Amino acid sequence: MAKVTFREERCKGCGQCIIACPKQIISFSEKLNAKGYHPAGIPEDKMKDCIACASCGRMCPDYVITVEK
Repeated sequence: MAKVTFREERCKGCGQCIIACPKQIISFSEKLNAKGYHPAGIPEDKMKDCIACASCGRMCPDYVITVEK
Protein backbone atom coordinates (compact mmCIF):
# COMPACT_ATOMS: atom_id res chain seq x y z
CA MET A 1 0.00 0.00 0.00
CA ALA A 2 1.23 3.48 -0.85
CA LYS A 3 2.20 6.00 1.79
CA VAL A 4 1.95 9.66 0.82
CA THR A 5 3.07 12.33 3.25
CA PHE A 6 2.25 16.02 2.92
CA ARG A 7 4.28 18.51 4.97
CA GLU A 8 1.29 20.73 5.60
CA GLU A 9 3.30 23.50 7.25
CA ARG A 10 5.12 24.14 3.94
CA CYS A 11 2.10 23.92 1.62
CA LYS A 12 1.03 27.16 -0.10
CA GLY A 13 -2.25 25.71 -1.35
CA CYS A 14 -1.44 26.11 -5.05
CA GLY A 15 -3.50 23.04 -5.97
CA GLN A 16 -1.07 21.64 -8.55
CA CYS A 17 -1.10 18.26 -6.79
CA ILE A 18 -4.90 18.17 -6.92
CA ILE A 19 -4.85 18.76 -10.67
CA ALA A 20 -2.09 16.16 -11.22
CA CYS A 21 -3.71 13.30 -9.27
CA PRO A 22 -5.18 10.77 -11.73
CA LYS A 23 -7.42 9.32 -8.99
CA GLN A 24 -8.68 12.76 -7.84
CA ILE A 25 -8.25 11.89 -4.15
CA ILE A 26 -6.27 14.96 -3.03
CA SER A 27 -8.18 17.88 -1.55
CA PHE A 28 -7.63 21.03 0.49
CA SER A 29 -7.89 20.84 4.26
CA GLU A 30 -10.48 22.87 6.14
CA LYS A 31 -7.84 24.07 8.60
CA LEU A 32 -5.19 26.69 7.97
CA ASN A 33 -1.45 26.14 8.33
CA ALA A 34 0.93 28.60 10.03
CA LYS A 35 1.29 30.54 6.76
CA GLY A 36 -2.47 31.04 6.50
CA TYR A 37 -3.08 28.61 3.60
CA HIS A 38 -5.40 25.64 3.35
CA PRO A 39 -2.89 22.80 2.81
CA ALA A 40 -3.56 19.94 0.44
CA GLY A 41 -3.64 16.32 1.52
CA ILE A 42 -5.25 12.93 1.10
CA PRO A 43 -7.98 12.05 3.60
CA GLU A 44 -7.29 8.79 5.47
CA ASP A 45 -10.36 7.09 3.99
CA LYS A 46 -9.11 7.75 0.44
CA MET A 47 -5.47 6.73 0.95
CA LYS A 48 -6.36 3.15 -0.07
CA ASP A 49 -7.19 4.45 -3.56
CA CYS A 50 -3.71 5.95 -4.07
CA ILE A 51 -1.67 4.17 -6.77
CA ALA A 52 1.66 5.79 -5.72
CA CYS A 53 2.25 7.25 -9.18
CA ALA A 54 4.02 10.27 -7.59
CA SER A 55 2.41 12.71 -10.05
CA CYS A 56 1.50 14.92 -7.10
CA GLY A 57 5.07 15.01 -5.82
CA ARG A 58 6.51 15.85 -9.21
CA MET A 59 4.09 18.76 -9.65
CA CYS A 60 4.63 20.30 -6.20
CA PRO A 61 6.80 23.41 -6.54
CA ASP A 62 7.71 23.38 -2.84
CA TYR A 63 8.65 19.71 -2.35
CA VAL A 64 5.87 19.23 0.17
CA ILE A 65 4.93 15.68 -0.89
CA THR A 66 6.79 12.41 -0.27
CA VAL A 67 5.52 9.22 -1.94
CA GLU A 68 6.61 5.77 -0.74
CA LYS A 69 5.58 2.54 -2.42
